[in-house]
Amino acid sequence: MTGSELTGPVAAEGGLRKYATLSVIVPVFNERATVGEIIRRIRAVDLPLEVEIVAVDDGSSDGTDKVLAALADSTVRVLTHGTNRGKGAAIRTGLGAVRGDLVLIQDADLEYDPEDWPKLLDPILRGKARVVYGSRFTGERKNMLPLHWIGNRFLSLVTNVLYASTLSDMETCYKLFDRQVLDGITVESDRFDFEPEITAKVLRRGYRIYEVPISYAGREMSEGKKITWRDGLGALVALVRYRFGPTDR
Repeated sequence: MTGSELTGPVAAEGGLRKYATLSVIVPVFNERATVGEIIRRIRAVDLPLEVEIVAVDDGSSDGTDKVLAALADSTVRVLTHGTNRGKGAAIRTGLGAVRGDLVLIQDADLEYDPEDWPKLLDPILRGKARVVYGSRFTGERKNMLPLHWIGNRFLSLVTNVLYASTLSDMETCYKLFDRQVLDGITVESDRFDFEPEITAKVLRRGYRIYEVPISYAGREMSEGKKITWRDGLGALVALVRYRFGPTDR
């Protein structure tokens, strides 16, 4: 995975910085039908960085483990939870294993397209940002369920009110970080409340989040979509809790 369009030094605190490796954390739970395709798409992306893939099988029971075992090689490491612990727990496990100086989250369900990675990387590689989110509301999208559309917009609004930000899509999966931004942050959330937690902690540390438009192809609940209204309520609670809680973790 090499290329030339986005090469060059990156402005960072304390001077210019060059990024060498993008670590991609892929949390996976019962995605036997799609995980092979998402790994194929990841491998096909042309980037000016080395790419490390860390797939975390979060206690799948549908044969996902066998698919991942067949995919594991020098570029794909597979970590396993014995039981299902949640997306946040899987990302926490991935964060403890990655080696790259950039970290990206990639779901395994094909709703997000790795071809959008260059859009996410561009602001960081040009020194304009250290945290970039991909917004589903400023790019092409299809089939976002009405309740999810309303919930996502509401949670982004609450984020902006509480943290003086201007995000259009706080709940997006596509979150890209300079690894140093994550240093000292402990991920506590086990489920989908990872999204508001990491957003809150990044914003409270004074980092501004840069957004770029991405494409999105949402799934129906019958196709395996897992997030529910209960997760939205948990996200709201998390936003309030992390706004007024301690900032030292």
